[in-house]
Amino acid sequence: MTAKPSTNEFDVIVIGSGMGGMTTATALSRMGHKVLLLEQAQAIGGLTHSFTREGFSWDVGLHYCGIFGHDQFAGRILDWLSGGTIKFHSIGTIYDTLHFPDGFDIPVGRPAEAYKMELKDRFPDNAAEIDAYFEALQSAQEAAYMVGTERSIPEPFRSAHHWWNKKKIQRWASRTTGEVIDELISNPKLAAVLSAQWGTYGGKPKEASFAFHGMVMGHYLEGAAYPVGGAGAIAKGLVPVIEAAGGSARAATPVSEILLEDGKAVGVRTQSGEEFNAPIIVSAIGAGETVRHLLPEDIRQQSWAQEIATFKPSICHFDLYLGLEGDIAKHGATRANHWYFNSWDTYDSTWAGGDTEPFSMAFVSFSSLKNPAHDPGPTNKHTADVMLLADWSSVAEFANGGGAEHPDEWAAFKQSIESRLLDFFKDKFPDLAPMIAYHELGTPLATAFFTGHEQGGFYGVETTPRRMLSDALNARTPVSGLFLAGQDVMSPGIAGALAGGMFSAAAIDPRVFQNLK
Repeated sequence: MTAKPSTNEFDVIVIGSGMGGMTTATALSRMGHKVLLLEQAQAIGGLTHSFTREGFSWDVGLHYCGIFGHDQFAGRILDWLSGGTIKFHSIGTIYDTLHFPDGFDIPVGRPAEAYKMELKDRFPDNAAEIDAYFEALQSAQEAAYMVGTERSIPEPFRSAHHWWNKKKIQRWASRTTGEVIDELISNPKLAAVLSAQWGTYGGKPKEASFAFHGMVMGHYLEGAAYPVGGAGAIAKGLVPVIEAAGGSARAATPVSEILLEDGKAVGVRTQSGEEFNAPIIVSAIGAGETVRHLLPEDIRQQSWAQEIATFKPSICHFDLYLGLEGDIAKHGATRANHWYFNSWDTYDSTWAGGDTEPFSMAFVSFSSLKNPAHDPGPTNKHTADVMLLADWSSVAEFANGGGAEHPDEWAAFKQSIESRLLDFFKDKFPDLAPMIAYHELGTPLATAFFTGHEQGGFYGVETTPRRMLSDALNARTPVSGLFLAGQDVMSPGIAGALAGGMFSAAAIDPRVFQNLK
């Protein structure tokens, strides 16, 4: 399709303002490019944005991050991007507590050596296996970053890099988390503990590449942190940099298609019919969403696009947002997150629906306690949320208009989930129950609506070995002028999207590589 003439000229157009899109746009702005950042939702930030109800504020997708200290990888990048305006605050020595049946609770904290000692105290007969696991974690993390680097460098350097590192990449990327842990660990309960936090990247241990597990778990080994001012502080720190370089960040501007001319990406058309032109187009809305919704049929038939289309969306989730009033820290709330399991089987613990099926795993976070800038006000307002990882099958009957066609059934379904999650929270934190002043349920359908993610898959596409080793998820696509950014280029999560955004920016302007150290 030939684009109509437009007076709106930019050097780069980035579609999607999540962590990946904001990172790409800001990094290129730092290099002097004039960037237009477009977002379909009402607020910039994607899953890093916040919302407010009755004086309570919650983050929709950020609960904690690793390696965001000023002397750590992601922290150094954010300092460069924002000019030091985005601050992260340590959650504390303990950042997660894992709760298993029979009263087995284990804290996860920093530094890594302290956590290893804790594990060895609990599992003294498996000390050598624990050491082997942490060695594998580090090696797998290195392999994952090798893959990420390859996705941003052009041929023939990419092929040479892959040839040189092929053995290491294959060793860790081609096997699942479950396969590697079962090979290294003989104690099933220890294996459950070591795989328990897979919800931080959405890859079930029986399906996810161990390279993803190594990368994400590895980036928490020296602790976890939370943005001062909440997740919304990230957009507040990055958007001014884009604007200072002559660019613009525009919310409520959904893109309907990427415009092509002679096989080259030359612009975008919004749903309102407005057209913007630029020689470089970056899609940060997800690789699958880009292929299925923004590209014409002839491009979708190309092999790289067809491969992307075969990837399944990641898991989805329900989230119960709680507003509490009172001194919650004195009654059981902590800065550390809580993972609850009702069995020792952590390899496939997502909820598939059903009134009688128990919640196999749930995650509880108290965001207001992590934020040093939080002002509880005269009524001592605090926030928490209870997240239930789920399969799309749990809501499939209500998708594609099903909820609107059967509003009573949809309302009853939501009420049931909300009540069950509320009862779950009250059971785990009984002293906090009287403090609940507000509650609201977020569903996978809401995630799909606000983010555009297929089947509410908030972690991008599947985390399988096939995805990790795919040649289709490069930052630079076979379509001239078209690039991908975000989680799908690197790995799920905030830090993964940040790295994916940087790799995309570096593929466009290699000078960015100087800041990937």
